[in-house]
Amino acid sequence: MRMRLHFSFALVCLLALYIRSFSAFYLPGLAPVSFCDKKEKADEDCQTDIQLFVNRLDSVESVLPYEYDVFDFCKDAKELRPSENLGQVLFGERIESSPYKFKFKEDVKCSRVCPPKTYKHENKDDIAKLDFLKMGITTLSFLCMLCVLRYLIVQWMKMIIDNMPVTWCYDVEDGQKYCNPGFPIGCLVAGDGRAKDACVINSEFNKKNTFYVFNHVDIKIKYHSGEQEGWTGARLVAATLEPKSIKHTDEDHPSCDGGNPMEVPADFNADVSIVYTYSVTFEQDNTIKWASRWDYILVSMPHTNIQWFSIMNSLVIVLFLSGMVAMIMLRTLHKDIARYNQVDQEDAQEESGWKQVHGDVFRPPRKGMLLSVFLGQGTQIFIMTFITLFLACLGFLSPANRGALMTCAVVLWVLLGTPAGYVSARLYKTFGGEKWKTNVLLTALLCPGIVFADFFLMNLILWGEGSSAAIPFGTLVAILALWFGISVPLTFVGAYFGFKKPAIEQPVRTNQIPRQIPEQSFFTKPIPGIVMGGILPFGCIFIQLFFILNSIWSHQMYYMFGFLFLVFIILLITCSEATILLCYFHLCAEDYHWWWRSFLTSGFTAVYLFIYAVHYFFSKLQIIGMASTILYFGYTMIMVLIFFLFTGTIGFFACFWFVNKIYSVVKVD
Repeated sequence: MRMRLHFSFALVCLLALYIRSFSAFYLPGLAPVSFCDKKEKADEDCQTDIQLFVNRLDSVESVLPYEYDVFDFCKDAKELRPSENLGQVLFGERIESSPYKFKFKEDVKCSRVCPPKTYKHENKDDIAKLDFLKMGITTLSFLCMLCVLRYLIVQWMKMIIDNMPVTWCYDVEDGQKYCNPGFPIGCLVAGDGRAKDACVINSEFNKKNTFYVFNHVDIKIKYHSGEQEGWTGARLVAATLEPKSIKHTDEDHPSCDGGNPMEVPADFNADVSIVYTYSVTFEQDNTIKWASRWDYILVSMPHTNIQWFSIMNSLVIVLFLSGMVAMIMLRTLHKDIARYNQVDQEDAQEESGWKQVHGDVFRPPRKGMLLSVFLGQGTQIFIMTFITLFLACLGFLSPANRGALMTCAVVLWVLLGTPAGYVSARLYKTFGGEKWKTNVLLTALLCPGIVFADFFLMNLILWGEGSSAAIPFGTLVAILALWFGISVPLTFVGAYFGFKKPAIEQPVRTNQIPRQIPEQSFFTKPIPGIVMGGILPFGCIFIQLFFILNSIWSHQMYYMFGFLFLVFIILLITCSEATILLCYFHLCAEDYHWWWRSFLTSGFTAVYLFIYAVHYFFSKLQIIGMASTILYFGYTMIMVLIFFLFTGTIGFFACFWFVNKIYSVVKVD
């Protein structure tokens, strides 16, 4: 036994090390683009122009992002907007061009971006613009001027997919460096003299009731030269910036050396003029490879330095409990089956236990229509999740490929309507159902309809708030077209083949008269068993759930798909074993109503997920406002429903296989 534990621990360690190294691997998805200066340029394969693109503005205090255009920043005259995939649109990505343009290897010193932004205190429009900028400083803490490095040459626009963000790197506690893919647009010193947000980085920000605008950025770009490796030009491998607040005395010839900060009083009683400037420096760094240029961002993200020892401890506990459950089940069942097959039939009738309900265990459940619909949709979600995580593990859905993860999931869900219709129809026929038209329609429309209705209501709130995360009407029409034009017909095709197949043959016959169920103890009653069934599966995922919620609501990048895939496998095992174990106890108590109970036992994990999401909302987030709160719980309910169908389907089919297996090996006359 001790050797088994040592072997299991060593195996888990190797898996974790493999997953850890695998999680940092990703495929950028396109061959790199080479840059060179004017002297080196020899052909069209080497570009000289670089432009910064800007993204939406996010905040940790609100789930309502805004487009860059709604603020009175310097705008690009051409207003180029790269094409966005479905995942980017669903996530509210709004990337557009900016006026920050420069040449490769040409350093820029304090260059003015655009003419000064002047706000007159007597002009209502200027008052409104400045008030909105102040609102952005107080509630929209971080400008995701993710400054995605793109290229000015038009013919190269369609080939740009790596989206390297310009990051703001600064020192945090314990001597670590944190690189944020975004920087604050300003900060506020409140009336009590306390500095808010980014104002703590500069002691000069000390005036009460004063806003400080970060109107200057020092941009540093690192490149990897190809001279020593046999290829032409250079490749961009890192881009960082440092925001500053500078009051330019000479607006036509700004100087960024020292000076007072750019102050905007809370009381707008005098004209204000803001000059936006930037500086650019280039630095050669051949130690960073182009394929691994995201590493310094991902490694320094907060909360991604996982305590591997605690995770390994959790994995060992889960595997140990799973081994104990499997051992108990196998030994106990082996003895039961051997005893039932050896004694006479008359003696067996006096036995109590799971064999006594063989004539009722396959009696069709109540609400079999709804159960079959849930199982069809759960199968669709399970296959979609498995393929998506597998591709993410291989690196095809890395953060460098924006929106790829959501696009892949949506496309897979649309194309997997056939297995959903097949499973639902086959099980419904096994349950003895005859309303096949209703079954097909519910499978194709019920759960997707609930998700779409919730999503549409949340989108109405985003529309009303003027948020950039609001899905355009055309995209909603496209989603409906994918649903009704592809998914629904494929569901009908799967249902057709499912109803053409014969019903699943049961190993024992069902009696005509239902058997009376004896009085149950507290632990074998349905509700306590269902509540206990979701504890162990949730214990396997709650650590990983924290990072997933961080990536969704705290605007952090999630990239550890290798470890997530390992947790996915562990979740499958624990859901299956917990459901089988409780099902066995219920059958031994002569309670044969296992159909719905097997689904709800593992599906109850979704309830714990919802409770954890509520805890995360109140303990980790700083969200304020009714609209943001409604959006958080609205989208959380979609996650809970999908997870409920996913885990419930796992538990049902594990229990279905178990029940068929044990009743097929006993002798029943």
